[in-house]
Amino acid sequence: MGDRRAHRMGCPGRADNPWVNPVSPSPATRPPSPPSHPDDETADRRHPASLIELFIAFSSMALQGFGGVLAVVQREMVERRRWMTRDDFVEEWAVAQVMPGPNVINLAIIFGSRHFGWRGALFGVAGLLLAPTALVLSLALLYAQFAHVPQVQAALRGMSAVSAGLIAATGLKLLPSLGRHPLGWRLALALCVLTFVGLALLRVPLALLLLGIGGPTCLLTWRRLGAIEAQKKKAR
Repeated sequence: MGDRRAHRMGCPGRADNPWVNPVSPSPATRPPSPPSHPDDETADRRHPASLIELFIAFSSMALQGFGGVLAVVQREMVERRRWMTRDDFVEEWAVAQVMPGPNVINLAIIFGSRHFGWRGALFGVAGLLLAPTALVLSLALLYAQFAHVPQVQAALRGMSAVSAGLIAATGLKLLPSLGRHPLGWRLALALCVLTFVGLALLRVPLALLLLGIGGPTCLLTWRRLGAIEAQKKKAR
């Protein structure tokens, strides 16, 4: 009703405002969500309310992503903001990883364009790049002055260990999503192990792994989903 009045008076209402997500209520009108169990993610899923919120969220993720942003993005988008479920995150991160370019940039483009079109993609990428670029340039100037200091070199080595721990912890958090995979958790886990062995131990090029393991897996999953849909139609 308010949008119609605003439109008649020549003032764009919320429905005509490209800066606001039309599928998400404003923070002032959004009903408070009761705390839910991590497994009940779909019922409590939210959406970014505006382009500014999207920009701030991705800027916050980028500024926290020392040594790798995967763990930070998963925590912010799935656990804290509840913009995605764990299954959604696994699927979209897989798509972002297959596409050329940095994974998190691809994810920002996918997620932003889904909610706000090209403006969302632009604001998501800008949030990831603007503040970190300024910070990296400042740190580069400092590093040039103190790179020879042994304490600085030791600190950087320690940060690499922390980064490896964050990535491993994120993988363990996402592991339960294999139980809901259409192929079943046993086959999904076997594919994960096979990919790890090929990439980390045998040093197989990533492109060959995507073609040799990812291609057949996508085909099997597609056929399995088709069979599940056929069974649902018969049950109806």
